[in-house]
Amino acid sequence: MLLRDRERNSVRRSWSYDHGQTWSPVEDLGLPNPDAAVALTSLDDGRILLVYNDSADERTPLSLAVSTDGGRTFGKIRDLETSRGKFSYPAVIQTKDSLIHVSYSYNHKTIKHVRFNKRWMFAD
Repeated sequence: MLLRDRERNSVRRSWSYDHGQTWSPVEDLGLPNPDAAVALTSLDDGRILLVYNDSADERTPLSLAVSTDGGRTFGKIRDLETSRGKFSYPAVIQTKDSLIHVSYSYNHKTIKHVRFNKRWMFAD
């Protein structure tokens, strides 16, 4: 489970090995977070993709991070939004055609939808 922590301004996590009956102590994931929602999905290649705000106090940028070790660690790979604004409440899925779709609140006025493939995600 990933959590936002308003006091520490970071993404936190806890593990359950018994289908949610009990949880491990909460630990820091090492990613900043301005008390904003995060979203993640498992990709078809086994990696886990996280969408989050890479800031301790702003809802910009809206960024992507990936885990190759089952969610133990995440590394930032790319920004979806870098302009001034408020980008929040992300949702992310990967469809059968392998495209990744992210939707999120765009400046609290509308919902934005972007789609991309893994090549774009990992391009320099």
